[in-house]
Amino acid sequence: MADKTILLVDDAAFMRMMLKDILVKNGYNVVGEAENGVKAIEKYNELKPNLVIMDITMPEMDGIKATQGIKAADAGAVVIMCSAMGQQAMVIEAIQAGARDFIVKPFVADRVLEAVQKVIG
Repeated sequence: MADKTILLVDDAAFMRMMLKDILVKNGYNVVGEAENGVKAIEKYNELKPNLVIMDITMPEMDGIKATQGIKAADAGAVVIMCSAMGQQAMVIEAIQAGARDFIVKPFVADRVLEAVQKVIG
């Protein structure tokens, strides 16, 4: 499973830390982190991870635009979006932008793992 590389994108460091903790404990390899959409695209191009877990609401560039940017560079990119409760319209927009799934905050470990396993095993 060491080849299952993941890039975490969230403007809140503690959210990235929580996600990283869940993923690392379950054998996934978190290869990078980014705090906004601009950095997310840079890191994606540099690291080419198997999966990006992307927050929707971020400064500089939101997760939907970043997902579009990543998908434009690599049509095979796999992105799971994160959103806080009550952002249903954004979730639909995220799926249209090419996200494969979404996870609601606050994170529930089982749901995170279920989403990740579904898209990259």
